[in-house]
Amino acid sequence: MPEHEQHDVIPGPPADAEGLVVGSDGLARTAWAMGSEMMRHYYDTEWGMPVRDERGLFERLSLEGFQAGLSWATILAKRENFRRAFADFDPDAVARFDQHDLDRLLQDAGIIRHRGKITATIGNARATVALREKGGLAELIWSHQPKQTPAPRSLAEVPTRSPESEALAKRLRAAGFRFVGPTTMFALMEAVGVVDTHLVGSHRRGVSGVWS
Repeated sequence: MPEHEQHDVIPGPPADAEGLVVGSDGLARTAWAMGSEMMRHYYDTEWGMPVRDERGLFERLSLEGFQAGLSWATILAKRENFRRAFADFDPDAVARFDQHDLDRLLQDAGIIRHRGKITATIGNARATVALREKGGLAELIWSHQPKQTPAPRSLAEVPTRSPESEALAKRLRAAGFRFVGPTTMFALMEAVGVVDTHLVGSHRRGVSGVWS
C-alpha cells in the first residue's frame, strides 16, 4: 500500500510540508498512518516488512487486487473476513474452489463482492500452485527487487510504479495472474518490503532490514 493511495484520515495533528505527522508519542509517521488506530498499527508493525513465504505473498497479492479503486482502510477492516472466506489464503485450498464457492463468496457481505476480483483470486491461486514448478511465487516477486530503493522525502516523491513493477506485472500476467497491473504490483512491493517508500523522516524508514 503506497503512501499515495486513498486512505481514510480522521482529524488530528496537521501534516508538515513533507506529509509527515508527529504523533502524541513523538514519532513521525506519514499522514495516512494517522487515519485510525488500525492504520497506525498496520503502519508501525507490518507495512514494508519483508514477506517471503508463498501464503503470505498470495494473501497480500489478493488483497492488493481487491483494493483497486477502494481505500486500503476498507480492505484492512475486512481482512479477517477475507481470511475466513478464502481459507486463510492457502493457495492449494483456494485453487480447489468451485462454482459453489463462487456463489458463496458473491453472497458474503463481509468481503468485497466483486465477481471479477473473486474469480481472479481463485485463478491466481491456481497460477500460484502451477508456478511452483518454476521456482514459486516468492522467488518470482523477490527477483524484481531493484538495485536501489526510492528515498522519498515528501509524498510527492513517492512513485506509483517502477520498471521493476512493470516487469513483475508482465511476468505474472504471462503466468496466468489477473489484477496484477504495474501500479498494483508496486503497491505490493512496498507492502512486503521489496522496496522501501517510507518517507525519509518517518520513524519506520529502514526498519525492514532489507535496505540499509
